[in-house]
Amino acid sequence: MSRRLRVLDLFCCAGGASAGYYAAGFDVVGVDIRPQPHYPFPFIQADALTVDLAGFDVIAASPPCQRFSAATPAHRRDDHPDLIEPTRQRLREAVAEPGGPWAYVIENVPGAPLHDPITICGDSLRLGVRRHRLFESNLPLVGTPCWHDRQAPPVPVYGSYGQRAGRKPAVDGEASPNTDTAREAMGIDWMPWPNLTQAIPPAYTHWIGVQLMRHRAAYETRRRMPPGRDATPAPTRDASTAAAGDACTADPVTQPRRQSASGDDGTRLAVVPTAADATPPAGLRHCHCGKPLRRPATGRWPRHCSHACRQAAYRNRTTAQNGEAA
Repeated sequence: MSRRLRVLDLFCCAGGASAGYYAAGFDVVGVDIRPQPHYPFPFIQADALTVDLAGFDVIAASPPCQRFSAATPAHRRDDHPDLIEPTRQRLREAVAEPGGPWAYVIENVPGAPLHDPITICGDSLRLGVRRHRLFESNLPLVGTPCWHDRQAPPVPVYGSYGQRAGRKPAVDGEASPNTDTAREAMGIDWMPWPNLTQAIPPAYTHWIGVQLMRHRAAYETRRRMPPGRDATPAPTRDASTAAAGDACTADPVTQPRRQSASGDDGTRLAVVPTAADATPPAGLRHCHCGKPLRRPATGRWPRHCSHACRQAAYRNRTTAQNGEAA
């Protein structure tokens, strides 16, 4: 039985991003320079720029965003350090080392100097928050289109309870909500208010984690192929994908698509980016065959895209169980 892939989550805080990677199928360990009593997974208190990265498949990092956040007054931004560049340098060096991690992901706010980032929008994932976030990686990732089509304004999870009301313009709505409302909007049920204001909704990193799992599966498939055979080429950008990408043109952050990626043994990865859907999604997940699943307006997520895929998954699971029993 193959081991679960491992993610080291640097600057983990209370674990919003970690929870998304865990839901996508990874084992997660968090690192933060401060104690994190609410972190729900194994935790290491250490400096993210010096902690040992060995033994992990993916390194995720969310360096402090105050220097680039629109909520920070312009005259105060230089008071906060820029940790993105040293973090990126360290992660790229780790990925390049033999036996090192095969992927890294850096998260930050719009305006941060990430390289070729994708954007994820909470509205598109049908969360109660909008909270755009950027993600940079050495692998090609696909973000979400923006569907700001709800009648109710997004829940403003920032500041203190109602602190901004009457003192500063609201960022995403009116006065700040209570903790229970914020937890529901973020998809987080274990954090107190101060952690919620800094957290990444787990749905964001679940979206990323599913793509990382597909990249790894494609890489393993290529490694098992006989010499001389190539993996199926990645599809070109079709009209439906173009329409989904154009849905975010009103947003200042674009959705570029990266092309290059390599495995931990130096071979090229056969990666097929997940195409964004051209219709407003109620959230997207993927069948084991790689096709996107669609959640009905009411009801639970389906596990398979068709009856044939359900039967194939059952046969594979039964075969694996019989093999282990033997």
